[in-house]
Amino acid sequence: AGKMCTIVDIVDQKRVVVDGPEKVTGVRRHMMPVKRLNLTDLTCKIPKGAREKTLRLALEKDGVMGKWDATAWAKKVKAKEVKGSMTDFERFKLMVARKKRSVEVKKSLKKTKK
Repeated sequence: AGKMCTIVDIVDQKRVVVDGPEKVTGVRRHMMPVKRLNLTDLTCKIPKGAREKTLRLALEKDGVMGKWDATAWAKKVKAKEVKGSMTDFERFKLMVARKKRSVEVKKSLKKTKK
């Protein structure tokens, strides 16, 4: 869930074969229902049923992974991963920093209202 993959082949109306490639995105080649996919506008030219190496080279050539990393969607996924991997102390430091920022914002708003 939340990983980037490429549709390599269409099995029928409801199922497709997807591939990461595994070394790049961590997704192995497998069949997946279309319902579970969220499609993006990112595309690359590959033949039907392309091998993993062909797919990896096509993704590098078209710069698809770089384009993906620049999207807001990818940034949200990355932020969620970072937040999920925080330790208790890191979460505490984040809370304290948010409180300090909130106080500063309130002070500046109070000055502008006067």
